[in-house]
Amino acid sequence: MAVAFDEMNGLGEDLRPAYQELSRWLKETPPDALEYRRQEAELLFRRIGITFAVYGDAEAQERLIPFDVIPRIMSATEWTLLEKGLKQRVLALNMFLKDIYHGRDILRANVIPEDLIFQNPVFRPEMNGQDVPHDIYVHIAGIDIIRTDPDNFIVLEDNARTPSGVSYMLENREIMMRLFPDLFARHRVAPVDRYPDELLSALRSVAPHSASAEPTVALMTPGVYNSAYYEHSFLADKLGIELVEGRDLIVKNDEVFMRTTEGLKRVDVIYRRVDDDFLDPLTFRPDSALGVPGLMSAYAAGNITLANAVGTGIADDKAIYSYMPDIVKFYLSEEPILKNVQTWRCREPQDLSYVLDNLTDLVVKEVHGSGGYGMLIGPAATKATIEAFRDKLKREPEGFIAQPTLALSTCPTCTDKGLAPRHVDLRPFVLTGSSHTTIVPGGLTRVALKEGSLVVNSSQGGGTKDTWILSE
Repeated sequence: MAVAFDEMNGLGEDLRPAYQELSRWLKETPPDALEYRRQEAELLFRRIGITFAVYGDAEAQERLIPFDVIPRIMSATEWTLLEKGLKQRVLALNMFLKDIYHGRDILRANVIPEDLIFQNPVFRPEMNGQDVPHDIYVHIAGIDIIRTDPDNFIVLEDNARTPSGVSYMLENREIMMRLFPDLFARHRVAPVDRYPDELLSALRSVAPHSASAEPTVALMTPGVYNSAYYEHSFLADKLGIELVEGRDLIVKNDEVFMRTTEGLKRVDVIYRRVDDDFLDPLTFRPDSALGVPGLMSAYAAGNITLANAVGTGIADDKAIYSYMPDIVKFYLSEEPILKNVQTWRCREPQDLSYVLDNLTDLVVKEVHGSGGYGMLIGPAATKATIEAFRDKLKREPEGFIAQPTLALSTCPTCTDKGLAPRHVDLRPFVLTGSSHTTIVPGGLTRVALKEGSLVVNSSQGGGTKDTWILSE
């Protein structure tokens, strides 16, 4: 694998401009003072109760995501380029989703094979021909970005269903400001605390036409046993909206109401953190206790906005991801600003043959996988794991894609042995309202805490960092 680009020192020992002040501060700060503040940060996270659950892990029902106190820093110029590329990509994603549930021009033009859409388990035929307010399907997108050199940001994954992690972006910043005021004083860091206002404004802007002048927004959670429940309650609180479960909602005459102490109150927009399958037992899984009977008929009648829209899972699909450069060109007649990772579609015989011959060098992912599960990282895998994956690929090639093992960029990180480089990615959050798209400067930087590891997911032992975008 190639040598990783270090965001502080570049590819050599040249300190990059954005990190100069941090470097000075680190030289002036005794290691034990840094360690003391690191422990203080952990204590604060415990006190606030920021945890996530790991499914199937009997030993640790609730875990703290490790937080690294050394910020990741980007210049305003770098951010401007990234922001432009993210807006372009999310606009194309929204146009693609509208098209595949309506005119299907992209299929008629043979840009994407039909079976990749229609035989896809997350394609929702119920959405065929259904209009959604303002033609926006993805109101909140979390686009996972990696870097391999100073000039290029590359998209690793699109999260268009229910992207999570924004609570960590906000809490990380709050804790850094509390513990490191001296470091903040030396930088002009763009604020992230307007995210809740931007989100609420975007959600209100897409309310149905039948909504009142002050649309009512609610956040729908699967409940306390969901791994991201902390985030659901945190966001509802920050937005000043009700946190509801399916049982708190009722549908009457194709309108959605929530039960309150003063009786029923109409809801216009639901920011839902419940998967499509469980939304409405009359339309999807009849055994769902998390959903609201009749929700889809209120949706079809245009009386409720669901954010994100039903059926957006098709845009999360890793085989569809491989077509994103073509999707951007098809709808916008522009070259994509942000590149994709080179991807082999195992459903195509030629690609499958290449992947089977090169398993030891590649990363193989499930088309519908998430959270770092069901993945093969060839260079780090045992012979037995590689052979098991080879059998899976032969049996079910359409379920997988493969990518080269990229050297994700590294950032200085606190370890037991002092500061050391660790691989990172970035998840910026893109908000699309009726009239404009906004991206709070920053996002969630995830860091692989194990030396040499490329897996940044919290469920696989990754941590997080605060992301600083320097103002001009």
